[in-house]
Amino acid sequence: MRIDIITLFPDYVEGFFSESILKRAREQKLVELVTHDLRDWAVDAYGAVDGHPYGGGAGMVLRCDVVVPAIEKVSKLNPDSSVILLTPQGQKYNQVVARELSKTKGMILVCGRYEGFDERIREYVDREISVGDYVLSGGELAAGVIIDSVVRLLPGALGDDFSSVEESFSTSTLEYPQYTRPEEYDGKKIPPILLSGHHAKIEAWRKEEATRRTKERRPDLS
Repeated sequence: MRIDIITLFPDYVEGFFSESILKRAREQKLVELVTHDLRDWAVDAYGAVDGHPYGGGAGMVLRCDVVVPAIEKVSKLNPDSSVILLTPQGQKYNQVVARELSKTKGMILVCGRYEGFDERIREYVDREISVGDYVLSGGELAAGVIIDSVVRLLPGALGDDFSSVEESFSTSTLEYPQYTRPEEYDGKKIPPILLSGHHAKIEAWRKEEATRRTKERRPDLS
């Protein structure tokens, strides 16, 4: 899979790729991660990429004559990828979307900044995604969320591919409680069933606990 990121802060985004799962996946060539500096398409020698909004208003808006040429150029480098605009107005991101994207050949993530995008830019993307009902300073953190959640679903990225199957939101329930050593801490003991060695009963307990936890914490998923 190849993932391209169009951003005003390529060094910031590259920091996401230098640790843990993303670093290993990149080294193992499970994913190709490429950043593109939006200022390479600036309209003048000063690196201008934005302008004041027509009709007045606060903030600056990313120009379509900067972002669209960037999208077109990167799309030629990565023709099998879908172009995704990262915006609070997009489809809300979840594990279902992550799995869908993990099965594609690649994606081009367009990170916003300032007050937003010139509306005409939307005509040049395939879809719009929001990582939640809140506002970030830019799309770079959203890109990091999407990249991390997608790459960890690629075969071989986690080492044990079954790990991603049992995680929260991979089904309609949250993940069951997990425990490790020591068996007792501050008077709190591990549930005896987990020490029984009876795998069928452990599996049944985990399903029951996952269902109970989901009803308590996220009834909207039940």
